[in-house]
Formats: sequence, C-alpha cells, structure tokens
Amino acid sequence: MKFEGVDKELQKILDANMDDVAARRRAREAFKEIQLGIDHCLLKIPYDGLKMKEILFMQSYEVNSRGLEIFSKSWLPEISPLKAVVCFCHGYGDTCTFFVEGIARKLASSGYGVFAMDYPGFGLSEGLHGYIPSFDRIVDDVIEHFSKVKENPEYQSLPSFLFGQSMGGAVALKVHLKQPKAWNGAILLAPMCKIAEDMVPPWLVKQILIGVAKILPKEKLVPQKDMAEMAFRDLNKRKLTSYNVIAYKDKPRLGTAVELLKTTQEIEYRLGEVSLPLLILHGEADTITDSSVSKALYDKASSSDKKLCLYKDAFHALLEGEPDDAIFQVFDDIISWLDERSIRKNPH
Repeated sequence: MKFEGVDKELQKILDANMDDVAARRRAREAFKEIQLGIDHCLLKIPYDGLKMKEILFMQSYEVNSRGLEIFSKSWLPEISPLKAVVCFCHGYGDTCTFFVEGIARKLASSGYGVFAMDYPGFGLSEGLHGYIPSFDRIVDDVIEHFSKVKENPEYQSLPSFLFGQSMGGAVALKVHLKQPKAWNGAILLAPMCKIAEDMVPPWLVKQILIGVAKILPKEKLVPQKDMAEMAFRDLNKRKLTSYNVIAYKDKPRLGTAVELLKTTQEIEYRLGEVSLPLLILHGEADTITDSSVSKALYDKASSSDKKLCLYKDAFHALLEGEPDDAIFQVFDDIISWLDERSIRKNPH
C-alpha cells in the first residue's frame, strides 16, 4: 500500500513482510502518529483526563504462560471513579491499536476501564501473522490475560464485562462458556457466531481446503472478497482502512479458516448455553457475519437479561465504518446498557 507524502524509508518499513512480529512492531512505531491523526470521528474527539498505558514489561511485552510475548493496552479515566472493567476482544486480522484505540477512548471517557490484548499472531503480539493453529488456545490466552486484570485489587470489586467485536464475539462467547459465572455481561458487536454463506466456499472446495489444511495449515490459499468494501458502508471511512498497517489483509491461512469454521459451528450448536446478560448489536446489511444468527442467539440464549439491537442498512463495522451519527447511536446504546448494569451492580 502506497501512502502520499511518506518518505522512502517509512514506505520500506510498511512494505516489509509482516509475517514476523518484529516487522509489525517497526511498522506500528513508525506509523503511529500518522494513524492517530487521520480524519475519523473516533480519533478526532479530544479526550482530557484519560490515562492510557501500553504494557511494557519484558522488553516492552508481557510473556504469557505459553512463553509468547503478548501486547496489551489499557485506557482508564483519570478523574472520574471507575464504573466497571470492560475487556475488549478484537476481530479477525485486527489489533487493539488503531480503530480500537478510538473505541476504547470513547468508553473510557464514559467512566469505564478498558483492557485489550492482541491475540498471538495478530497485531503486536508474537506469532505468525494471521495464523490460528487452535481457537481454544487463543481463548485460554485471553482468559489468562483478563483474569490477571480482574485480580488487580483496584478492580476486584468492580463489575466486569466482555466486549467482543466480530471474531472477538466468538472469543467472548467461548470465554463465557469456559467461565460461566465469571462475568457480569457481554457486549457482542456483529459477533461471528456464523460466517455468512457468501463468505464460505462451495461444499466441494471447502472439503478440499479442509484436507489440504492438515498438510499445509500455514498456506494462504483461501479465496476472499474485499473485506473493507464489505465491512465499511461510509466510503471515506473505507479508504482509511489502509492506515491499519499491521492488520492481516492477505488471504486467510488454511489452518485459520478451518479453525474459524469449526468454532462458529460449535457456537451455533451451543447458543442455548449462553447465560450471562447480553447486548447483541448487528447491522442488517452485514454480509460478513450473519445477523440471523445474532437473532438466533437472542432467542436461544438462556440469559434472563438480553437485548438485541439491529441497525437497518448498517454493514459489519458498526463502530468504524458507518456515518458519524450512526456510530454515535451505537455507542449510546452500548454505554446506556453498561451504565444501567454497572450502577445496579456497583451502587456506591
């Protein structure tokens, strides 16, 4: 991707092979200021009194129990008391930097402590870019990281919520299914409970890919449409997706595609086991994840407290790719839902 006004040295850093995490970290460091200066409503709002922290242990990253360097970040309101802890699970190919930065700042400015991590193989965490050898392992890494956050004496008494976006919705649901009593609720934004039929290759091609994945799991062979075009309705915002320089934008790796398929099939089968308070938000024109499965989740979940918000004409990227007023409407729905449940759980 070529950027106007970028010098040759920076362009060279951005053109490097991002399979290795060192290249991704160099690109993000070199491009960070340009990223945060883009013309997007989420990144243009001035926020005073916010404390942002990128975890800087062990040569800038925290090493988890599997020996992997994990990048994580937190956003906290400095002045107002914390209402609750929100643990954010990012989508496929994404990172908890860039657009997530804007989402987290907005939540933190409303009184929430927001915590996020890059999954292994994504963003600034160690691992082959875009490769998920085991979805369950990612879920365990997320549980390990967020459990440490929640054990912090400053946050122990606060309500805690999962916030999953797209594939992160599948991560959040699997976290809940492994820890049914650990969370006070979940916000699921266009959750990947099922991949839309148009995104899945024909049956025969799928069987061939599953077979080849056993031998060549890291190969990038899965056909894919233009994700930005499918996810972002606002054309100006769609152009800004190229600034997410460490996002994984290649064809999905075979092993990853098979893991995503298996995970969505499992979640679809287990919708009735979902029991925590739920806010599900989905665009009715989403062609990446299937809004009909969000409706099925709402119907089948055994939660006594559940709410479904469907947005007419909205695409997949509800908080990044819609017109400004639509983005802020979704935020209002999320923050009012959180406020209601945080005050109820934390009256002081």
